[in-house]
Amino acid sequence: MITTAWIRFAGSASLVLFGFALGMVVKPATEVRAQSPRVFELRTYTAPDGRLGDLHARFRNHTLRIFQNHGMTNVAYFSPLDAPLSQNTLVYLLAHSSREAAKKSWDAFRNDPEWKKVAAETQANGPIVAKVESVFLEATDYSPMK
Repeated sequence: MITTAWIRFAGSASLVLFGFALGMVVKPATEVRAQSPRVFELRTYTAPDGRLGDLHARFRNHTLRIFQNHGMTNVAYFSPLDAPLSQNTLVYLLAHSSREAAKKSWDAFRNDPEWKKVAAETQANGPIVAKVESVFLEATDYSPMK
């Protein structure tokens, strides 16, 4: 059941992520590669039972800003509509200038004193993330979003 729900969600998320141009104009692939050689990172977080609200609060109140401080571009954040994923899952998309830049940004983020304090405070009653999945993506030459 979860597999079917996940496939349905992933298909819907793909349509949303790649179907909307997010205000960007389609450009020829060679022009896009020369001006904007970014990679995207699609991340899926699974929260323990009853902790999804705490995870959303941490992202809303702290994480997006700290990501930005370390060179990560917040593109979009999603909540699945259908159970069981709607009860424990957060999906989001980041953009980085390269995979190497992503690694440097994540390393700096993990070592950020503010992040360490926020992580400790938000997990005082136990973990709010049970599982993290990360997939790096590259826009196709025909994608409206580059």
